[in-house]
Amino acid sequence: MLGKCFGALCVISVIFAIFTGNISSLSEAIATGTDKSVKLVISLVGIMAFWNGLLNVFKDAGVIKMLSRLLKPILKRIFPRAFKENVATEEITACISANMLGIANASTPLAISAMKKLSERDNSGVASADMITLAMLGCCSFNLIPTTIIAIRASANASITYELIPTIWLCSGICSIIGVVLCLILGKINAKN
Repeated sequence: MLGKCFGALCVISVIFAIFTGNISSLSEAIATGTDKSVKLVISLVGIMAFWNGLLNVFKDAGVIKMLSRLLKPILKRIFPRAFKENVATEEITACISANMLGIANASTPLAISAMKKLSERDNSGVASADMITLAMLGCCSFNLIPTTIIAIRASANASITYELIPTIWLCSGICSIIGVVLCLILGKINAKN
């Protein structure tokens, strides 16, 4: 679906560039855009490798398991049905822990596995409240170590990089709390209907 959207955008851009006489501007934008994207990816590799290495050390040292144990009482309230029926609880806890530590690439397979187990439980073809909450927390989870933002700002030579972390904690915490509250309220409303 995303490929079709990007394809349509490209075709529309070319058509408008032809009709407005800006085909040379379009080709120049394509050339500079691809050059900038390659430079950005190369500059991100170093800092992302550092943070992923550090987070793998955390994983091997048992920090993720410790964080999972600390989160379990909270997650029982956020995912009541999954924890009551003991379905995908390990995957959910590990996924949320990995997201908090900024290891999004490690949390994705855990989230997919949890979603499969949760969908097998219901087998209705409709997302359950636990599935919706997990998807929401995957999008706006509380972030202790915001590796991607740090990496992008460092690669852009931003003057303020690490000083943003407290602001990110505040924003991601507020977003997570509001999202969880809305998911719980709407889940209860949906269960009554």
